[in-house]
Amino acid sequence: MFLLRRASVCLNIGTVLLAAAGTIYGQATRTWVSGVGDDANPCSRTAPCKTFAGAISKTAAGGEIDALDPGGFGGVTITKSMTIDGTPHIAGVLVAGTAGIVVNAGTSDTVIIRGLDINGLSVGSPGTRGIQVIQAGKVIIQDCEIYGFSPRNISVEPSAAPVQVYISHTRIKASASNGIVIQPASPSIRTQVSMNNVEIAENTNFGISMTAGASVIVKDSSIVDNGFSTALANIRADGTGGTATLQLDNVVVSGSATGLLSVGGATIRVSNSTITDNVTGVLPSGGSILSFGNNRLVGNTSNGTFSGTVSFQ
Repeated sequence: MFLLRRASVCLNIGTVLLAAAGTIYGQATRTWVSGVGDDANPCSRTAPCKTFAGAISKTAAGGEIDALDPGGFGGVTITKSMTIDGTPHIAGVLVAGTAGIVVNAGTSDTVIIRGLDINGLSVGSPGTRGIQVIQAGKVIIQDCEIYGFSPRNISVEPSAAPVQVYISHTRIKASASNGIVIQPASPSIRTQVSMNNVEIAENTNFGISMTAGASVIVKDSSIVDNGFSTALANIRADGTGGTATLQLDNVVVSGSATGLLSVGGATIRVSNSTITDNVTGVLPSGGSILSFGNNRLVGNTSNGTFSGTVSFQ
């Protein structure tokens, strides 16, 4: 009887330990995907998953999904702090009729998206958004290429609380509509977007379109050949219903019907930048476009006129 009871206790302890191990196993801090993986796997390095969607449920909050080799890893919705890292491989996200990556996390969560090729050019049914930010505390987008989506390659549209988005060393191009749209659900939802070493090119409509509540900084970047065939602007800032501010520093704005357009009381401040080869260079139309006096506004069919100047301190 004693031996049976002892065996039973050992069995129960073993069951508990296996269950605990399964929980830890199912929520690893680092998981892996591979072009030859399987989502039935535990997403370990030796048994990787096939898709980001398959790996995310097995990745703990604050954890990381890494690509072992090149592959197409599909769309995913991110609901917690985490990193998805495709470097140094070609880590593809190809979707049809849906968003590539949706970020809908907690208001204090940080999401990092690095080294992905996000493609919306599906025949007959383009993807809707390459990266869609609905909510998070902070979103960092690095070393990505995002293209072919309609209506926008990147959409920052927080639903309820402030969000900060940082985009660096990234190409945003060839949308059938807009390159990047920053459009909080309400002007009271402060939305800060910082772009550094970003190329926004060849989007059919606006390169950047921002509305009230948005505060945007663009540095060391090029915004070119957007909106020419549709007579829209490379950059449009609209402060209707609130405030919208845009700071440009060392930015090339070229090849559009309008280089910079400010409406609805929005403010654009421009420093050390080149605005050239547009039909109209700058167009303050109900908003203001201010120069620090060190810009190159030249070579447009009509250069337009800055609203005023900003003094160096």
